[in-house]
Amino acid sequence: MRGKIKILLGPIRVPFLTLPPVCIFLGVSVSYWRIGSVNWYYAFLALLGALLSHISVNAFNEYYDFKSGLDFRTRKTPFSGGSGTLPQHPELAGWTFFIATISLLATLGIGLYFFKIWGAAIIPLGLVGILLVVSYTTWITRHPFLCLIAPGLGFGVLWIMGTDFVLSGSYSLPAFCASLVPFFLVNDLLLLNQFPDVEADITVGRRHIPAILGRKKASYIYLLFLFLTYLSISLSVTLKLLPKGALLGLLTIPLAVSSSWKAVRFSENISELIPALKLNVLINLLTPLFTGIGIFISA
Repeated sequence: MRGKIKILLGPIRVPFLTLPPVCIFLGVSVSYWRIGSVNWYYAFLALLGALLSHISVNAFNEYYDFKSGLDFRTRKTPFSGGSGTLPQHPELAGWTFFIATISLLATLGIGLYFFKIWGAAIIPLGLVGILLVVSYTTWITRHPFLCLIAPGLGFGVLWIMGTDFVLSGSYSLPAFCASLVPFFLVNDLLLLNQFPDVEADITVGRRHIPAILGRKKASYIYLLFLFLTYLSISLSVTLKLLPKGALLGLLTIPLAVSSSWKAVRFSENISELIPALKLNVLINLLTPLFTGIGIFISA
């Protein structure tokens, strides 16, 4: 029974659902620092919406990668290449599409609830979010610049600013500044995870940065985005847009140095690149977490 449940949940990529809580916590922290209180029910709904949207984009990605045949060509690693569920259980393709669709509709339902609470100001975030979910695999991955920034736009700008908005009823510059942390990091997460699949992705028409520039040049973009992550934290604190506690996010710099060194040196050697992929996940989880903790305790 447990094995069957694991198979049914495979397309949602459960191990990768650790990022939404961290990002939403960062948004909650900014809102708490700004207004001095948290509506925990609204915060829970924001987290649920983030989880559902992440599940939806994961399931759509699994479905379309299976349908295009990409799943049979990728070099699977612990951090890339999909769950491998559908190649082993093709009968679950319809189930996967159903999960993707129902999760998206549930996310939309949460958005409509907040629309009733706060009005039309939430609509731009909602529309962009839906567009990202439904078009990422089938369209965005064919446009290099959009493919580069779309992950961070969703996980960073939309989630952080959206959480701050539903908790406070207004948009804020501090929330935007905080959103730059997952913006650059999640873009980097997907960027580095594309390295093992370059040749396979090209066969199905994907045109992401590693595919069109090559892994070596893409590794320098990876390094640049890491630098911009920590620069955004430092500048936000210097300009007093975020409290000094946000500097806790800088604690992951040693991990970033190690990861970027490995990414540049082993960009063409996927086996040697695996430790960088692992470090990249840790950086994505710990940096916004530490930043959020620092902001929260500064309130």
